[in-house]
Amino acid sequence: MLLQEAANYDVRTAVLDPASDAPCSAISHEFTCGSFQDFDTVLAFGKGKDVLTVEIEHVNTEALEELEKCGIDVFPAPSFLRMVQDKGLQKEFYSKNNIPTAPYQLIESTADLKVTSQTFPFVLKSRKGGYDGKGVQIVRSQEELNSALSGPCVVEELIPFEKELSIIIARNKHGETRVFPLVEMEFNQDANLVEFLFSPAQVKRDIEMEAQSIATTIVEASNFVGLLAVELFLTQDGNLLVNEMAPRPHNSGHHTIEACTTSQYEQHLRAILSLPLGDTSLVQPAVMVNLLGAPGHEGPVQYRGLEEALTMPGVHIHIYGKPYTKPFRKMGHVTVTDSNLSTAQQRARSILELIRIESC
Repeated sequence: MLLQEAANYDVRTAVLDPASDAPCSAISHEFTCGSFQDFDTVLAFGKGKDVLTVEIEHVNTEALEELEKCGIDVFPAPSFLRMVQDKGLQKEFYSKNNIPTAPYQLIESTADLKVTSQTFPFVLKSRKGGYDGKGVQIVRSQEELNSALSGPCVVEELIPFEKELSIIIARNKHGETRVFPLVEMEFNQDANLVEFLFSPAQVKRDIEMEAQSIATTIVEASNFVGLLAVELFLTQDGNLLVNEMAPRPHNSGHHTIEACTTSQYEQHLRAILSLPLGDTSLVQPAVMVNLLGAPGHEGPVQYRGLEEALTMPGVHIHIYGKPYTKPFRKMGHVTVTDSNLSTAQQRARSILELIRIESC
């Protein structure tokens, strides 16, 4: 989706991806198959480029630092990526900059935990490697702790939240910032993935203003350049707490393609190319549903229900072009726009039941 926007600006693109059949391989000007976690591969790929950016934060930051020394622009900065790669460093960043977050402690292993019956439940997060719900575990008992995640972790208080929210902010190297309207998210409980989100979020105006202030504090404190998604909990007593952040176009911003004057992808491109940032106004309410691989299906993909979904007004389907499906794999998304948010929500829920992603 970033490449599609780049084409509108006549930007020549090159992609490094570990999958030889990655969907981006068909539409980028140059494609390199290789690991973005391997130092030599990333270094060789980046040489000769004008600007480097990431689609996932788990990239070899040492190689990116070497490329920076060669005069190549890398956005977001490798130092910021290194911090985001480690949930413990994220937490310490929040504490240092007075950014509200859930109470936590850092441990080297679960053996360091001193627990009593009153300790449970709590959240255990692997410090490194977690992605799309992986590496996160709610621990409710000693039995669950005995089979819990291993290695260095963040231990968080389990927050009784009312809503999960996300706000996306862009900043270019001139210090200009623009914030997208707040979105509200619902998660697939089985896969711990965003399944359903809508904008505008149904919160009071002061909550949205606070979310914007938190996001602005983060990008200014870190001199961030690019696009940053900040995921938040709205607690039952009306406070906002930062859960995590992602330094890239994010699942919670897919709806901006149809719903906002400037999409998150165009905005990210503008930010990393030091162009003026675009208008982030919401043109009309929108709901986005992720299209996830059906449980029990793994193999060459087939889609069911697309034609019927296309008969509905305001429906915008995005198929990512991944040739193989597996349970809960993100295979695409659908955005539903309507002047009435409630109508769009009802239609999106119908689509969630209608479209099935199965193996042939």
